[in-house]
Amino acid sequence: MNDISGKPAMGRLARAGILFIAQGAYTGRSPVAPGTAGTLLGVLVYAVASGLSLVPYLLLCFALILLGTWAAGRAETILGGKDDSRIVIDEVAGYLVAMILIPSGWAFAVAGFFLFRFFDIVKPFPIYRMQRLKGGLGVMIDDLGAAVYTNIVLRIISWSVNG
Repeated sequence: MNDISGKPAMGRLARAGILFIAQGAYTGRSPVAPGTAGTLLGVLVYAVASGLSLVPYLLLCFALILLGTWAAGRAETILGGKDDSRIVIDEVAGYLVAMILIPSGWAFAVAGFFLFRFFDIVKPFPIYRMQRLKGGLGVMIDDLGAAVYTNIVLRIISWSVNG
């Protein structure tokens, strides 16, 4: 069955799967601060994944970025708007990227959470400009930029504390 444009219509199950991924296991449906709810899911995933060695952790980050880019692009079409606030897979993937090679422990995990939310909300240069890209990449890229800023600050803190 085709939609108005002649493209194959998306089945209900495919649509539900895309939204489940893009909305971070539906944390993006939170009525209050969906981005924060998505980041909290990222903290939970990090708590499970932090015991991985570097290569599997990087593979997990890469897979989430690819899957998130795909799902976010499809979800924009389903939800009918650019970077809809209910799409939070970018926060999940961004938080995991922010924590690459950061010492494990709740102090860094909590600091990473607040720093990531700060950079994601404030969007310092050039992060704000990154989100102008279209589709799933535009959804994901500003959060990956916030992740890089967060990672740098956490490394400075780690170096200051641990010498």
